[in-house]
Amino acid sequence: MATKKQKKALITGITGQDGGHLAEFLHQKGYQVFGIIRGQHNPKKEKFVAEFPYVNLIEADLTDQSSLINAMHISKPDEVYNLGAISHVGYSFKNPQLTADVTGRGVLYMLEAIRLTDPEKKVRFYQASTSEMFGGKDYNRPDKGYNENAIFHPRSPYGVAKLYGYWITKNYRESYGMFAVSGILFNHEGERRGTEFVTRKITKSVARIKLGLQDDIELGDLWPKRDWGYAGDYVDGMWRMLQQDKPDDYVLATGETHSIEDFLSVAFQEIGIDDWHPYVKQNPAFMRPAEVDVLLGDPSKAEKELGWKRKVDFRGLVKLMVKNDLAIESEKI
Repeated sequence: MATKKQKKALITGITGQDGGHLAEFLHQKGYQVFGIIRGQHNPKKEKFVAEFPYVNLIEADLTDQSSLINAMHISKPDEVYNLGAISHVGYSFKNPQLTADVTGRGVLYMLEAIRLTDPEKKVRFYQASTSEMFGGKDYNRPDKGYNENAIFHPRSPYGVAKLYGYWITKNYRESYGMFAVSGILFNHEGERRGTEFVTRKITKSVARIKLGLQDDIELGDLWPKRDWGYAGDYVDGMWRMLQQDKPDDYVLATGETHSIEDFLSVAFQEIGIDDWHPYVKQNPAFMRPAEVDVLLGDPSKAEKELGWKRKVDFRGLVKLMVKNDLAIESEKI
């Protein structure tokens, strides 16, 4: 009896938050996992290899077309997940050109690498799109949240670059018949989130305040509201998109919003502090030239067609992150 062929997946942005969750998820499903890593002396490589010894790393760069073609030849993947990007919104204002090159044009290079190495169109491609492609004025915001048909109005170089990635993915699907989809993911956080992001900055700081390692947190605006879910839930949705009979784009979200103040409240409550105000200072240096007031997603299409639904709620997400950072910071004492 013939054994079932082991599937192969190639992931860009493998050392990021979603890359780790996705590598773990696919490994548990029996995939052979390949990951693209940038540079010979990548500071994240050693730690990544220790945590994910089953991932086959390939040196390549989203701004280097030939290296991506080489990565395709080496991995011969059934599925490609393009998670690589300059993904920090605030940083994109400081380095808009690099953001455009990696987050925008890098999608084109990856699609071209697939097109040139997969003439039979067997490879399935996932593009990590984002809710930051929305975020315009109030008249663009549907009452039930942004869905797949909502109007785009990005408010940052990151959002603009991601919008290019979204449209070039759709263009390759329609022009070349490629199985190429975009997952429009709303904010998803977790214990693997980088400490430069506001959610992890909060939970790490809260843990350090609890342990007496620091006195306060400096943040920017506290009023923006986001649709926050758990990254571990969202990689399941990515995978589900590539298992469909026909390629299509989907929003993944929780369908509810919470402000940064809400996040602070739950995080501080986890360490027994009900009033967080004395511990938080606002610093204009962390405020952006343009901000999105509210990002609320409507995941009804994904829930209906993919059978996907988030499992971790907002409070559970914050508690998970605080608990993780308490464990990490306690080891430093």
